[in-house]
Amino acid sequence: METSRPDDAAPRLCVLAAEPLLTVTIEASGHEVDVPDVHVHAGGQGLWISRMAASLGATVTVCGPFGGETGSVLAHLAKQESFDVRTTTSPSNGAYVHDRRDGERREIARMPSPLLDRHCLDDLYGTVLVASLDADVCVLTGTEESSNVPPSFFGRLAHDLRAAGRIVVADLSRGQAKAVMDVEGVVLKISHEEMVEGGFADDDTLDSLRSAAEDLIAGGLGGVVLSRAHDPALVVTAKTVATVTTPPITTVDHRGAGDSMTAGIAVGLGRGETLASAARLGAAAGALNVTRRGLGTGRREQIERYAQQVRVDLLD
Repeated sequence: METSRPDDAAPRLCVLAAEPLLTVTIEASGHEVDVPDVHVHAGGQGLWISRMAASLGATVTVCGPFGGETGSVLAHLAKQESFDVRTTTSPSNGAYVHDRRDGERREIARMPSPLLDRHCLDDLYGTVLVASLDADVCVLTGTEESSNVPPSFFGRLAHDLRAAGRIVVADLSRGQAKAVMDVEGVVLKISHEEMVEGGFADDDTLDSLRSAAEDLIAGGLGGVVLSRAHDPALVVTAKTVATVTTPPITTVDHRGAGDSMTAGIAVGLGRGETLASAARLGAAAGALNVTRRGLGTGRREQIERYAQQVRVDLLD
């Protein structure tokens, strides 16, 4: 997984944000009990990953569908951030409103993302393919409902990106993950729950997860990174199997840890690091993100320093 990027250049990422979301969060102001703070942000897996990757020093191009009232606001917010946004057509965008005034996240309302028709999918596919020509690493993110973007879309795209010589990191689940599992060289980042629920592993024991990941490597994947909640992550390639352990840390909001980890992995690979070393950076990004309010947020200098405390152990 080598690139032609000069050693002193920032890694270049192209991120497929298949499901951008408009997020509204209500927080206690901290000053007056009855006066809330309302936060409106561009969200969704692809944008959270892009935000963290940009924080880690990467040059990021994010491609995603935007449309309708929610999409107009969402695209405007996304374009204010430190990455290049390539918008494609969509009927609208999903959105949610969360209330965190009591310290817990409670969903008040959610508008689901729409199905993307053939024209929208074609527009999105071509945009990602062309944007990837200037990237070292391409990150593929999926949708909550597999029907919104069919699994075959991800399989075709991963195949074409690999044929073009791009490093591909896929953070997908269910049928969308299965669609890229036979594409040679793809790095799959997936949680232990998704491995079991998707039928890829018999259970969530380390031995079962390792065996399932090794089967995926034998089938063509270039690497598998398995996040395991509070347990050490598992990194499997054709040559090595390792666990990645972060120091214990107090969680403020667990959401966003997995996406931050994916961002760190992609940035590390874009720098030319091994998958285990990239996973160390990803684990540090994920760990520090859970100490913050704000998904996919963090400071590069803190994450890089904390990564030195993350332990990588090779397994027999």
